[in-house]
Amino acid sequence: MGTATKTLQAAKFLGGMYRERARVLYWAHVRGDLFSRLNLPNGHTDPYDIYEEMRSRGPMLPTRLGNYTTTSHRLCNEVLRNRQFGPSPEDGSEDLANQAGLDLSLLELNPPDHTRIRRLAAPAFTPRRMAGYAALVDEAIQRLLDQCEGDREFDVMMSFASPLPIAVMTHLLGLPNDPERFRRLGSTIARALDGIWSLGQARTLAAADAELRVTFTELLEHRASEPGDDLVSALVAEQDRVITVSELSALVRLLLIAGFETTVNAIGSGMRWLLADREQWETLVADPSRAPAAAEEVLRFDPPVQLTARVAHQPVQVGEVLVARNQWVITLLAAANRDPDVYPEPNRFDIARESPAEHLAFSGGIHYCLGSPLARLELSQAFRALAERFPKIRQTAPITMRPGTTLRGPLRFPVAIS
Repeated sequence: MGTATKTLQAAKFLGGMYRERARVLYWAHVRGDLFSRLNLPNGHTDPYDIYEEMRSRGPMLPTRLGNYTTTSHRLCNEVLRNRQFGPSPEDGSEDLANQAGLDLSLLELNPPDHTRIRRLAAPAFTPRRMAGYAALVDEAIQRLLDQCEGDREFDVMMSFASPLPIAVMTHLLGLPNDPERFRRLGSTIARALDGIWSLGQARTLAAADAELRVTFTELLEHRASEPGDDLVSALVAEQDRVITVSELSALVRLLLIAGFETTVNAIGSGMRWLLADREQWETLVADPSRAPAAAEEVLRFDPPVQLTARVAHQPVQVGEVLVARNQWVITLLAAANRDPDVYPEPNRFDIARESPAEHLAFSGGIHYCLGSPLARLELSQAFRALAERFPKIRQTAPITMRPGTTLRGPLRFPVAIS
């Protein structure tokens, strides 16, 4: 490709990117479009006020692009479970759910490809496997907390929430445990889920994606010649017969990134809300067996994945709205989890809550999060161990929230244990 062609492509990319950013800013600030406000480049430290304003305008709210958002738990659940919707169009039309051009494997596949590939990865997350992972998770937790105890003051995110799930996922996939490297790569790719907002971000994303591709190409080649007792070895054994090389590479990248980015944020958010209400924390300290209930309330109250999108493959009635073919419905999972029609006092964090309906933090239907059992295990054991070992833990400075719309959680969270 010649220099002139590359320059022209870069100019077109930059022009499109900045036009889209200008449109979002215009619709957010001038036209008062609520979904555009959610998608401002700098993100929001608290989107829940916007969710409530959206809810006040009705369960199905049009967007500036002619699609819909919904804050309703019932309608979100309905859309996620309806086989007439999918995560990507079937006819090659514009994929609004993945503007960054990432290969998201299972997250963007429709049946039958989704069914075929999910079936390959599912055995890694069975109840029997979870029992085996429990010791691994606890070992990683205790090692990290030993280090935190020695420091006395530390950052929950950097010292605990981030390295824990990275240690678990790298072991599961047969990768070396390099928490700083994978935290950097995961954060870069996760940020791109909200789109590309600058040339610098585009370059950083391209470099991170290329680095991961090289890492997993080497891993897959190694496991093909020297299989081990890990998920990647099991998947490589099916290569070419059930799954292609490109599908396998995309799946393994997804398992790594999704396997720790969501858990990192859930641990951070959980500790944020537990320490914000000392009574809740003291309740957990007095009875650490409440940790699984605390994990579920964290996932309901402030889920790490705030939204997902589905496109209609044919006209579908959703509530009082007829969604046309190729129209999108953005299911606002975090808003649905605080739907007052479902949850009493939905804006109150309460680890003793008896929820009348399952939260939607792990999505729903055939795309229900494959790794949810592992995420629940890590969250429960993390909250229990923190309550048992550091009952006097306290926040020492303001929390910095990560920028972004799709994924939510603390970026920095300074604490002291006495």
